[in-house]
Amino acid sequence: MKIDGPLSVLANPTAGRGRHRGLLPVVLERLRGTGRPVEVLDAHTADEARAACAAAVAGGAAALVVVGGDGTVHLALQALAGSGVPLGIVPAGTGNDFAVAAGFTAEPHAALSKIVAAVTSASDTEVDLARLTAADGTVRWFGGVLAAGFDAIVNERGNRMRWPRGPIRYDLAILVELARLRARHYRISLDGVVQERDAVLVAVSNGGSYGGGMRIGPDADPTDGLLDVTVVGPISRTTLVRVKPRIYAGTHVTHPAVSTYRATSVEIEAEGIIGYADGERVAALPVRVDCVPGALRVLRANAG
Repeated sequence: MKIDGPLSVLANPTAGRGRHRGLLPVVLERLRGTGRPVEVLDAHTADEARAACAAAVAGGAAALVVVGGDGTVHLALQALAGSGVPLGIVPAGTGNDFAVAAGFTAEPHAALSKIVAAVTSASDTEVDLARLTAADGTVRWFGGVLAAGFDAIVNERGNRMRWPRGPIRYDLAILVELARLRARHYRISLDGVVQERDAVLVAVSNGGSYGGGMRIGPDADPTDGLLDVTVVGPISRTTLVRVKPRIYAGTHVTHPAVSTYRATSVEIEAEGIIGYADGERVAALPVRVDCVPGALRVLRANAG
């Protein structure tokens, strides 16, 4: 990491439904204990957060530390990708999947200790990111998983619901979409090799999990230069409900309806699906996803 410049901190006090509201003062105290200047970015909306991260990177930040969940990290990635400015994650969200994939763990105080050690030793390392290009040319970076099937459809419905509040609305969205479950026709290109098939779920993984530990791409490694693609073919509602719990252990990939692939570049086409990456709404299909090796630097001490 750079030896000059401040440590910029982006905090989302509402992440994880506010259960870590008291974490930020602890983070600031420990970061200041390294002897480096620390600045808290002023951001109250997603747009303000993206702009604040971009300004911090352009202004010479030594590193950007995010206190929040996957959604907040996703905003930071848009500024950090390819910049050389390293990222530290103090996980405070509901899922924290990319924090785990990037080596910070899901426990905020343990992750903070890793960050402090890395800052103290001025050390960082590289991990891959996925670069998504939409049909209109818009580019979004993500670290975890692109959902482009049933899981994305559930997210879309849940986000449209205004009642009930909280995570229970996503449980209701699952029930609604299970009743409407049908396979969609996909055109999938893996490093230029095209297949057309019907499927209920397609996911592209840089990191291996989403939704708080659902290991949809259990062998995905954000340092191997490859994307892992999981495709679930046409299955019944009953089978989907039965297979879904196996995703937490990653054993769903042994089901005969599940196919897995690896590629450096993936193109996905299907009608009527909005893709979600790192849990955030990104773009309607078709999209192209490319693995960009070493696109992100993360704060990691040499000792691990």
